[in-house]
Amino acid sequence: MRWENGTGEKHNHTWELICEIGINDEKMIIFNDIDKVIDGVTSYFSGKFLNDLPEFEDKNPSLENLTEILFKLFEAPLHEINASLIKLEVGESPTRFYAITSSLFFGEKQ
Repeated sequence: MRWENGTGEKHNHTWELICEIGINDEKMIIFNDIDKVIDGVTSYFSGKFLNDLPEFEDKNPSLENLTEILFKLFEAPLHEINASLIKLEVGESPTRFYAITSSLFFGEKQ
């Protein structure tokens, strides 16, 4: 994290993601296709320090900001396989989760 007086110490996290996914019509979705989308997006972040990524050049690598970025990155590839992300929950510990719900199903993101 970036603070007024400098940057926090680099450290690792093991993130947990919970994705609620809906289909865009009555066609079947193959779970392996969903897994490929999730792996494709998350592999970009794997083993990297978030501060070093361009997505976090102007913002802190907080749980909230990471969740918003992941949500946006999941949208297009899920749409390509006829799916939509309804809700994304990202956790950095068992007691710290942040969730975003899609405006497509429930109005504005919450």
